[in-house]
Amino acid sequence: MKLHAIETGFFKLDGGAMFGVVPKSIWNKTNPADANNMCTWGNRLLLVEEGKRLMLVDTGLGDKQTEKFFSYYYLHGDATLDNSLKSIGFDRNDITDVILTHLHFDHCGGAIIREGEKLSPAFKNANFWSNSDHWAWATAPNARERASFLKENILPIQESGQLKFVEDVEEPFGKDIDIRYANGHTEAMMLPQIQYKGKTMLYMADLLPSVGHIPIPYVMGYDVRPLITMDERNTYWNEIVDNEYILFLEHDPINECCTLQHTEKGIRVKDIFKLSDI
Repeated sequence: MKLHAIETGFFKLDGGAMFGVVPKSIWNKTNPADANNMCTWGNRLLLVEEGKRLMLVDTGLGDKQTEKFFSYYYLHGDATLDNSLKSIGFDRNDITDVILTHLHFDHCGGAIIREGEKLSPAFKNANFWSNSDHWAWATAPNARERASFLKENILPIQESGQLKFVEDVEEPFGKDIDIRYANGHTEAMMLPQIQYKGKTMLYMADLLPSVGHIPIPYVMGYDVRPLITMDERNTYWNEIVDNEYILFLEHDPINECCTLQHTEKGIRVKDIFKLSDI
């Protein structure tokens, strides 16, 4: 197995929304805001080479939305999905599986492209993996998440015939990749857990957006069930420390991976490093 971090550029979100009830005087030290209170975030994906399969975890925002839509998120940076794949010798048509942690637009927007007036899968030869609980949640969205679940990102996946649910297949990604779940951010968000070079890596999606979010109460304002998120983080964080898991960070603008440790202040960051350093 080989793992690659796939950079797709940066975007901005309101710092207060990203840190919920945590005061700006605290979070601004780790994730400094601009004059409009916007903080920079990454869209870092994970590519898994395993046998004849090439599996991509999440797809980033994509580029099919309107200029007005993207103006709210200040996309910037030189990295793109295509260029990052090309740099390691691959292109979109090589992808066999796309694992969508959840269907918020910044995680699945790149799954679908516009071809003239038609919306088509960006990965022609891939299965797109979700789960039935999250799919039902996303396709009949609540008022709080409606702006994050965009039908043009979601419905064409099913219409293509390339949609699969992980619960329908035993070991859908092989024996070294399991799917864990979290329900506080959104219903049934999937967290791929990968056995790699004798270590366990957990893809954190929005359970841990950045190193700055490690303290358990530092829950995003976007979470639909923040108290559930805190309970999940407490359980996961202790498991992570006790078993020395490596965490892969999707939205941290700087840090790719980290580990956690117990301290007098609670669970905090231990080591920060690149995926390629493992």
